[in-house]
Amino acid sequence: MRKTTLRLAGVAVAGAMVLAACGGDSSSDDAAGEEPVAEEPVAEEPAAEETGPKCAIDQVDGDLYLYNWSEYIDPDLKTAFEEQYGVAVIEDNYDSNEAMQPIVAAGNSGYDVIVPSDYMVSIMIEEGSLQALQLDAIPNIANLDPVFYPAPYDPTGEYTAAYQWGTTGLGVDLTVLGDDTPRTWGLVFDPELSASFGGNITLLNDPRETIGAALKYLGYSLNTTSIEELDEAKALVADAVARIAAFDSDQYDELLVSGQTQLAHGYSGNMLYGIDEAENPDDYTYFVPDEGGTIWTDNMALPFDAPHPCTAHTFINFILDAENGAALTNWNLYGSPNAASEPFIDAEVLENEIVYPADRSKLEFITNTGDFETNFSDAFSEAKG
Repeated sequence: MRKTTLRLAGVAVAGAMVLAACGGDSSSDDAAGEEPVAEEPVAEEPAAEETGPKCAIDQVDGDLYLYNWSEYIDPDLKTAFEEQYGVAVIEDNYDSNEAMQPIVAAGNSGYDVIVPSDYMVSIMIEEGSLQALQLDAIPNIANLDPVFYPAPYDPTGEYTAAYQWGTTGLGVDLTVLGDDTPRTWGLVFDPELSASFGGNITLLNDPRETIGAALKYLGYSLNTTSIEELDEAKALVADAVARIAAFDSDQYDELLVSGQTQLAHGYSGNMLYGIDEAENPDDYTYFVPDEGGTIWTDNMALPFDAPHPCTAHTFINFILDAENGAALTNWNLYGSPNAASEPFIDAEVLENEIVYPADRSKLEFITNTGDFETNFSDAFSEAKG
């Protein structure tokens, strides 16, 4: 995503209005820049085994093949890494954890670094599709805030290093919906509320996020293991399909600010950047609906058969550098898990209530539901038709 001069004040006010307490799964703090505390169950973790060659600090053993979410890394950081280490960074993108996981688990993916979300990390550890990190080759891992390292989904800290964190909610066109638009998932799932802009809505092409939005609207947990509750959520998504322009995880912000859609389900940082780049940024806002939403952490990890593990370790260490971590947040507008980066993060970013929400009481992490997990993917596929 292009780097631009930030105009975030109006969006920050809107975010502050909607992050009111209503009970949830994360702790609350008043200072901007405080990170979320993930209250997730700590699962038993298999003993880690280093499967690649022994790597030294700053060692490279070939080009880096990165499998990442779209528009998630500053191109200038990739260029700096290439110039510093004399290797190329080749990046492919995925639109959901569920799209990435089977490709990596099958083997021979060709990727060196992947960026799975919290709940997917625990799934991939259990199935053996991640290799243990050689922590001696990543000294900058010490820069991570203790909230994020070790993490509940990787309790020994042997498999992942936190990349960024954020929330999932709705971006809206205020010229259509108005400043007094109710902050509710009903804008998607209530036919009466969405009637005036039906056909101009995008939802994430992501089973856990989109089914999760319907679950939150119904008053249920994102992590339900009730088939009855899941069926209710599936029915809501299926009913909404007639009002959906697209299931999209890549261009929703651009579609919104270009006037092609009027309501977009998406991630906080992408929404902020899209709004910032709009011709009239004050015409748009992003919020987490009153019923609650998702808070998440994405993480850097190595596939079990990463072809260039030493370059991968060097890349992770590079991203965890204090100034590089700040550059990442200043560019993509997601919260940084890197405590050492805070002095280098722009003040207007640290103070923005959408990037660093002070009240996270109604936000919930998606967690690994074990054998129930396939039901989410099945429900989503069936709902889309």
